[in-house]
Amino acid sequence: MSYQRSWRAMLDEYSRRLLQKTGEDVERWNQRILEEAPGDEPGVRAWLDERGIHGYTQMLLIMERFGYPDYLQTPDDELIDNQYADRPHLRPIFDQLIARARAVHPEIEVVGRKTYTPLYTPRRQFAVIKATTKKRVDLGLRLDGHQPSGRLVQAKNLGNETINLRIPLESASDVDDEVDAYLDLAWNENI
Repeated sequence: MSYQRSWRAMLDEYSRRLLQKTGEDVERWNQRILEEAPGDEPGVRAWLDERGIHGYTQMLLIMERFGYPDYLQTPDDELIDNQYADRPHLRPIFDQLIARARAVHPEIEVVGRKTYTPLYTPRRQFAVIKATTKKRVDLGLRLDGHQPSGRLVQAKNLGNETINLRIPLESASDVDDEVDAYLDLAWNENI
């Protein structure tokens, strides 16, 4: 079952953003990088920073220059399947999270990564699902200004630095109305 948009669609979106922001397309930026930027990755990153190219558009240009990682050539469903290959008993937690989140917000975008699965609003990442241990899946949430309390605990090294809280889940039955409410809150704060 396909859950998510493809990496190609994401890269196309980053290309569109780059053109909109700078007036130059990826091909032109690639040419400029070859002609004007230092030859190593840190140098190219600094050169792009100086020109106001940050975040996903910078990531796109870095991959254009130095190569795309293997996971971008692997289908998203396969990446997600691989996350649970050695812990199939945790896969129902993932499936339950996606089903319940999509019941409230059908437009959630899910993108397979090698070790975790980020969830996106149309604006940005708001949650991460990760099989953190052999017995637990963590639902990481971007809830700026919220502190750990109850089931919400501090998140460290879960996706990226914007994910500040998590809910540990050990079975599909742990995905309940409270989890739904936190997912909805994170969605609404990041839309």
